[in-house]
Order: sequence, then structure tokens, then C-alpha cells
Amino acid sequence: MKIAAIIPVKTFSNAKTRLDLSQKQKEDLCKVMLEEILYVISISPQIEKIIIVTKEEKAIAIGKKFNAIIIIDEKEESVNNAVALADKYLLENNYHVSIVFPQDIPYIKTQDIDFMLNYMTHPNFAIIVPSRRFDGTNALVRMPIDLMKTHYDEDSYKIHMNTAKEHTLNVAMVFVKRIMWDVDNDEDLEFLLEQNEKPQIAEKIRKILESNQ
Repeated sequence: MKIAAIIPVKTFSNAKTRLDLSQKQKEDLCKVMLEEILYVISISPQIEKIIIVTKEEKAIAIGKKFNAIIIIDEKEESVNNAVALADKYLLENNYHVSIVFPQDIPYIKTQDIDFMLNYMTHPNFAIIVPSRRFDGTNALVRMPIDLMKTHYDEDSYKIHMNTAKEHTLNVAMVFVKRIMWDVDNDEDLEFLLEQNEKPQIAEKIRKILESNQ
């Protein structure tokens, strides 16, 4: 069974607008988070390929370090459009399962991916991991890949749950804390740094926050 991870990456200069950081700090934070999630996914024994959908040159350079397939998203219209571009590639190349991850869950570990995928019990299924505030979707597993369209940026967790149930009886809501910890605002960043999960990554983030840039 061929499993791929999809990571849509917004242009760094347009990302994380709710963080009270300088432009340089936000870009540096995006780079640290993306590099960490790509590293974790790249060593996951269950994921065969990583697909990055972006037009951000720095993200493309990071993705190439981890042998990711790069799909250029020149329009950068939405996360949903980015996922649709990746879906097309995966269907054309005979992949069976996709997992959509955001780029801002740097505390994810390989065992989190294993735990989530243990819920795959049927060839027609969806697995949804919500964000910490249950307003977003921090992992979306679909088999087949075209089981359902995605609905990011619009209270996506509830909509994904309801949409998945319209297409299959096999829908699992899975709580994986490190996947649920994303970074949208200053409170999220503070919460992340309070968790004793990845001291090296936390230290990199603190250095970015302490820099006067």
C-alpha cells in the first residue's frame, strides 16, 4: 500500500500573520517548523513519499533535502487547491493513501504517525486529527485519495468530519497531542514552548524569538 504525505506550504512572507513577530522572525520560524516535520515524515517507515505544494523558493530548497516531490502552486489560491494539485499527482502515480499535514506542527514524532495509521481498518476510510482548539484539521488521512474534497480555512475539522461521513462509514477521529499542537498565534507559540517534547526545536524557536530582526 503506497502512502504519501501532502504538505501545502504558503509563501513564508504571507504566512503566520497572527504572530506578533517581525517578517524575518516569521520566515525563520516557518523554515524551522517545515524542516522538522519533513525530517520526521522522511524517517517514517510507513510513508513512501512527501509531496510539497508551494511556490516558496526556501520551502522548495528544504523539500529537496528530503527528496520531496515539489509541485509548484503559482496561484496559491487556497490550501484546498494545493491539496487538489497533490491529489492529481498521487492518483496518476497509483498511490492508495494520502495524509495532509500542515507545516506548523514541529513536535510531531514518527510514533504519532504510526499511532494514527493504526486506525486504518478498511479500504475506504478517513482519519481526522483536529487542532488543539478543534477548529482546524491537523492531519487528514484519505483512502482512496479522492474519497472527499478538502475544506480547509473554514472550521475545517467539523466540515471534514461531516463530509467524510457522507462518503464512508469508516471515519475515525483520533487525538494525537503532538499533531494537535499547531502554531497560529502567540498563545499557540507560548503553549508549544511550555511542552517538554523537543528541547532542540524549542531552543531554535526561542533563539528566533529573541533575535532583534
